[in-house]
Amino acid sequence: MSTTDPLQTLRQAIQSHSPITYADASGSPSPSLASASHLVFSTDLSLPKSTPTRYLKPGASKDFFSLEAIYLAWLLRDAPGAEYMKQARENGLAVGFVSVTERKDVVDWLEGRAGGEGRVVPLPVAGSTTPPSTPPSSSRHQAFSSTPLKSTSIIPTTTTSPTKRRYVADPHDIDVVKKIKQNEVELRDRNTVLRGTKPNNFSSIRTVYAEKLKKLKDASKTGAIPPPAAPPQDPKMQARKARNNYPIIMISSSPTALITMHNVKRFLQESTFEPSQAARARATAEGNTRPEDLIAIYRKRTTIDSSGKETETHARYFVVDSVEALGKFGVDAWERVVCVMTTGQAWQFRPYKWNEPIGLFHHVKGIYVSWSNDPPNTKIKDWNVTELKIDPHRRHVDKSVVAHFWKTLDTWIMANKPWLIKV
Repeated sequence: MSTTDPLQTLRQAIQSHSPITYADASGSPSPSLASASHLVFSTDLSLPKSTPTRYLKPGASKDFFSLEAIYLAWLLRDAPGAEYMKQARENGLAVGFVSVTERKDVVDWLEGRAGGEGRVVPLPVAGSTTPPSTPPSSSRHQAFSSTPLKSTSIIPTTTTSPTKRRYVADPHDIDVVKKIKQNEVELRDRNTVLRGTKPNNFSSIRTVYAEKLKKLKDASKTGAIPPPAAPPQDPKMQARKARNNYPIIMISSSPTALITMHNVKRFLQESTFEPSQAARARATAEGNTRPEDLIAIYRKRTTIDSSGKETETHARYFVVDSVEALGKFGVDAWERVVCVMTTGQAWQFRPYKWNEPIGLFHHVKGIYVSWSNDPPNTKIKDWNVTELKIDPHRRHVDKSVVAHFWKTLDTWIMANKPWLIKV
């Protein structure tokens, strides 16, 4: 039986800085460890790289690292952990390689420093029948005496483990992995989100406000604060404001509608709902048998400036219930329509500029008026409308309903047709 010990041979070669080359099963030199099957030492000794050594794996009593795993740990001793594991997989050691945490102890033992002594099973004493895989005991801690090791052949014996084949990835699998990586979402943390990807230059804004701040600072010294300058406006918006364009509200002409030309003025201007029939009877008693086709609504608005001074203004709106009455405002009347009140009947929109509910309520604010105790109307579920519910009996809640209407309408006008806001 050969007395060659792979682990000790590798350790002596490393400490003496002897060259270690690679060869295949036929003895021909190999360019890399992955393609080789044997390690060739300077003493003309060739050992299969899959030969088990006396270096125990962690947590094992009879499982040892192979010669290739020990040598690869020393060969890549300075490589980063990720690169080391990658090289181990490329050399066919998907399992059985020295872990990153164990690598330092292995390298220290190979180079003659302290480390890994409790993991190396000592060789049995000459003449002993104890197998090499027996765990070390106190009576067997004896040094291994170095003797010249010779090998008469580079052909592995029948007792050695077969050479592991190198894993070659399938081209189709490679393409699939590439596609998966392309669709991966890059993980982002707080720092990457705040950092951004393009520089932001706010020098123009700083220049604009520098002069304004200077004027305010100078005015504070003299005690007179000038009024804030009006922001620059688009010429098109200035032209529209100059023509006294007031917002227009369209309501349904249906006689069953809750809001009609008979009671709309009192509802929107005085925040009191009066049934249409009662309002019509009252108007008839006063001598007004037919309602006007165009009604002006004056809405009182109170604003408070920074000094606490209250200013009261009256915003003006027009209400119509037909396209004919709307035509009195000119060819651009539809540009001034800001709201359409509907009862949920689609025939109301047939003569309109946009006769489909979806298109109409994209250009104007839609309000669906109904009783508070009415069931949900399934016809309007796809319409972009806000429901305005009127209580049949409690008149003290009318004020909050009308306030909600004006707040909703103001928000829509500010976002979509700001040139119609009177200041």
